[in-house]
Amino acid sequence: ELENQLTTKSRTLDELKQSLASNGGAEQTPEALSLRIAELCEMVDSIVSQVAQLKTSMQSILRQWRVYDEIYAEVSLMTTRYLYCMNQCKPSVVSLEALKNQVKTLQ
Repeated sequence: ELENQLTTKSRTLDELKQSLASNGGAEQTPEALSLRIAELCEMVDSIVSQVAQLKTSMQSILRQWRVYDEIYAEVSLMTTRYLYCMNQCKPSVVSLEALKNQVKTLQ
């Protein structure tokens, strides 16, 4: 989206250059306008470069998040399995009294 906006702004800047060349710039001198347009072009180039760097960084971050999501899903599954096993392996006798009563019952 940013790249599309930059392309649009670059076109607008090119149109401004062409308009300046045809109209001659009534309010400012052509030299001042040319300098201003050159500054704007440099700013656009800088922004294009920053967007490219941002895009690369975002792609790297997206890859890292995907790896995180995969590992998180695996850990979540392992935790669920562990909790299930713990619930299944839980001793039915919890106290010494209950164990004594069970021994008496079995005898």
